[in-house]
Amino acid sequence: MSEGVEWALHSCLNLAWSGDGRAVSAARLAAWHELPAAYLNKQLQALARAGIVSSTPGPRGGFRLARPLDSITLMDVVAAVEGPDEAFRCAEIRQQGPGGGEEPPAADCAIAHAMGRAELAWRRALAAQTLDEIRQQAERQAPEAPERLRAWLAAAR
Repeated sequence: MSEGVEWALHSCLNLAWSGDGRAVSAARLAAWHELPAAYLNKQLQALARAGIVSSTPGPRGGFRLARPLDSITLMDVVAAVEGPDEAFRCAEIRQQGPGGGEEPPAADCAIAHAMGRAELAWRRALAAQTLDEIRQQAERQAPEAPERLRAWLAAAR
């Protein structure tokens, strides 16, 4: 999984914490965590295409959440950034080289089957957890975080 997923998840929380409903630029969101703005902008555009954030062009433009955090799952963000493809792709290497078996194989690849089961469990777990649950946990761990972000954003206006 790319670092863009982490960046997108944090950006969603930061947009929720921004508080006043104004759009926040990709550059400003990136500056909060000292990330490259151009790369974060790509992640935010992916979130916009998925309907997780909305984007407003122009000098006062930027991003804001398009849905409440309780309707955005971790899987929504992962799929938006990484795409819908499976993480594990079986290339059937068991059929190559001197170890190659019968044509076609008598059974599905045991490794592909196990990896598919694991990925399904992972996807279900991500789909079962909302960003609002993550927000609540983050605020328990760092209760001052939302206000610190709001103050920092307000100072730049």
